[in-house]
Amino acid sequence: MEEKKFDLNSIIGFVLIFGILIFMFYQNQPTPEELEAQKAEQAAIEAKAEEENTSETTAVEKEQTLDLTDSTAVSNYKSSIGAFGFTQAQEGVTTLENEVLYLSIDNKGGQIVEAKMKKFVTYDSLPLYLVKDGNANFGLQFTTTNNRVVDTKTLFFEPTLSENGSNQVLSLKAKVATNQYLEYRYEMKPDEYLVDFTIRTQGLSNVISSGQPINLLWEMKGRRHSKSIKYENRYTRLTYKHDGGKLSKLSEGSDDDEKEEGVEWLSYRQHFFSSILVTKTPFATADLTSTNLVEEETKTAEFTKVYTTKTDLKIEGGELNQNFNWYYGPTDIEVLSKYKELELADSIPFGWGIFGIINRYVFTPFYGLLSSFLPYGLAIIVMTILVRLAMSPVTYKSYLSQAKMKVLKPEITALNEKYKDNAMKKQKETMALYNKAGVSPMSGCIPAVIQLPIFYALFMFFPTSFALRQKPFLWAEDLSSYDTIFEWTTSIPLISTFYGNHVSLFPILASIAIFFYMMMTTGQNMPTQPGMPNMKFIMYLSPLIMLIFFNNYASGLSLYYFVSNLITILIMLAIKNYILDDKKIHAQIQENKKKPKTENKFQRKMREMMEQAEAQKKTGKK
Repeated sequence: MEEKKFDLNSIIGFVLIFGILIFMFYQNQPTPEELEAQKAEQAAIEAKAEEENTSETTAVEKEQTLDLTDSTAVSNYKSSIGAFGFTQAQEGVTTLENEVLYLSIDNKGGQIVEAKMKKFVTYDSLPLYLVKDGNANFGLQFTTTNNRVVDTKTLFFEPTLSENGSNQVLSLKAKVATNQYLEYRYEMKPDEYLVDFTIRTQGLSNVISSGQPINLLWEMKGRRHSKSIKYENRYTRLTYKHDGGKLSKLSEGSDDDEKEEGVEWLSYRQHFFSSILVTKTPFATADLTSTNLVEEETKTAEFTKVYTTKTDLKIEGGELNQNFNWYYGPTDIEVLSKYKELELADSIPFGWGIFGIINRYVFTPFYGLLSSFLPYGLAIIVMTILVRLAMSPVTYKSYLSQAKMKVLKPEITALNEKYKDNAMKKQKETMALYNKAGVSPMSGCIPAVIQLPIFYALFMFFPTSFALRQKPFLWAEDLSSYDTIFEWTTSIPLISTFYGNHVSLFPILASIAIFFYMMMTTGQNMPTQPGMPNMKFIMYLSPLIMLIFFNNYASGLSLYYFVSNLITILIMLAIKNYILDDKKIHAQIQENKKKPKTENKFQRKMREMMEQAEAQKKTGKK
């Protein structure tokens, strides 16, 4: 060991340094004016520190000792120190998954950052996510007793994974102390899309200000899953149940917002898949918004709509305890009907009124039965044939009325010519002719009115039937999307906007069938009269609308229209050639003219009105 020796030079050096420091100290003493300025600055700093309440740092240090050599811990500590003493936790994610659903929950914010459907893929065969890459946010905002605003999306939660029987349970706690925390609790059951979710606090009555509400914010951008984003967006919508069972929706085609009371559940529907938040305690009020992101058909767009919900949670007994359910899964009647007590199946757009009832309780289960043993496309054809056969008596009544009008056409033309200068007299004589012949001009409209609920219910069935999703038939790869026989990439003005960049064959076939049907029903039988629409124009317009409008619609719907009109044409040909005879109809009308006729109330009222009008015309009265 080296022996320590007395070093005089070192002592002299230290003395000189000490002397220099003392000299510099006295040289830099502030003047009285500078001293007053420093005191004022110090007072301002102390006032600011008092406002920000620097005691938060002390509270954290009492809870735990921070290892300054651990860079991750230091980073987490800095992220959490801004809240009211919520302690730091490690970054990371925890996964919950069963046979059908995969969820990834982040320690930061305690929210779901990935929700994947394990049994389904997108139109281009990629994994199907409802939540991914930050497209969704869920969190609370509240004010602490020291007037700091806390956003739970910035807090780090401590995860604990356990089991409750066969269920997986994830508890995430943002702690102030061991017995003081905010907890998010997720419980996933086997083979279920519905996840129990609880938000509660423990011992935070002295942390959360009781005079301020706890705000809940849930926002999401709907991710694209289908080939046609415009078609998918048409059935992408925010639906909610409120006020003890009322069902309401925001607009599907434009931006919309609403403030509602007593909200029980919210569905962020993305056509065939839905993200639903169910609350066991209805929200007193909720601000809902839907923003449309789709302007035109494109293959590069990733999102359809942005949904947001803002509401307040109640604090009872100084603590928060509210139970929810998350549903991430298909918008499928078979799946959603399992949760009957929550009435989640009401979120499916079956249609309104009688149309929705027919769709939901007749066509949906009927097609489900047929598709259980038939290929999906063939099941559509069989269902269409059966529906048209069931409606054939109505078709018969409609064609019989048209046949009678055709027989009376020469007499009606003669009346028009005879009373061409007296419209009132012409109308009166025409009504008298109808009455004598036993023909009602309205009889042709009544069958169409009767069939309207059936047609509209089927119109709503095909775009919303989950059973058709990604089911092929003939050249169509997916009956829930458009079929393609030719496509191009160049954008053509107007054509690309209204028609698209592809040609679908099923709408073409349906348009041809509609054209021939219109020829049989309107082209030859209905005379063009003053004030009446040009039926020949409608005959050409209807197939054109079908051709353009349905080019981007589900091929299953176009297949239905093609088969339906084809069957109707065959039924009408059979009625015309084998059931009805124009000569017999004419003979029957002549017999009807000989029989005395009694007026019904409607006919009597019409006759009296025309006689009154004619009398007033003669006397010069208005």
